[in-house]
Amino acid sequence: MSFRRLAPADQQPASFAFSDENKKLVEQWIAKYPPGRQRSAVIAALWIGQEQEGWVTQPLIEEVARILDMPVMRVLEVATFYTMFNLVPVGQYLVQVCTTTPCWLRGSDDVVAACKKHIAPNPGVISADGKFSWMEVECLGACVNAPVFQISKDYYEDLDGPTTERILEALRRGERPKPGPQNGRHSSEPEGGVRTLTDPKLYDGGYARQTQGSGGGDPTDTDAKRVNQSASDRESPVQKPPGAAT
Repeated sequence: MSFRRLAPADQQPASFAFSDENKKLVEQWIAKYPPGRQRSAVIAALWIGQEQEGWVTQPLIEEVARILDMPVMRVLEVATFYTMFNLVPVGQYLVQVCTTTPCWLRGSDDVVAACKKHIAPNPGVISADGKFSWMEVECLGACVNAPVFQISKDYYEDLDGPTTERILEALRRGERPKPGPQNGRHSSEPEGGVRTLTDPKLYDGGYARQTQGSGGGDPTDTDAKRVNQSASDRESPVQKPPGAAT
């Protein structure tokens, strides 16, 4: 079993305060809930704090508890339950590598190897320049484009070892590689182009003309909605013989 705990005390900052802009965001989230229900904004407040700090610190948890009038333990329970919250310091770029079965079958081991080479041998360790840390995660929901990893809010898909190295090197130089598929396709269409529904007769009325030529003809919308007698019979109540038990 895996336990999620806050970083040790010697890694914790002395204090935390929301920036003026983020304080307004937290207030906007609190205002979404009826009076007495402001605690419902706890996840949003923690997320805004993490966006500001990069990770969820003990002072951040205490500040959220103060703002929402919650016991600190209740906020700690939320922060340690959801893996979206980083409980230890992370690099400027947190590389979350999916290693679930579809990505593994498509070569996520090569992606992990590139992260070990260019970031750190072990997950959770910040690179020497402070720019990167990496971790393995469960399914990121882009299985058709496996392997995939997430950096901040961007997905990089259709990866392999060399592509991963190229992306990391570009980020290290201060560039921002284009997110999405890295093998040339636009989204999640088949590699090499569309392979289904390519028959022109599907779009130029060719099949309709074939049907008309065979004496059939296309059914109209009225025909499609007309209830025939057999359907009426099937849907009518069953008539029971006199004296039958109900």
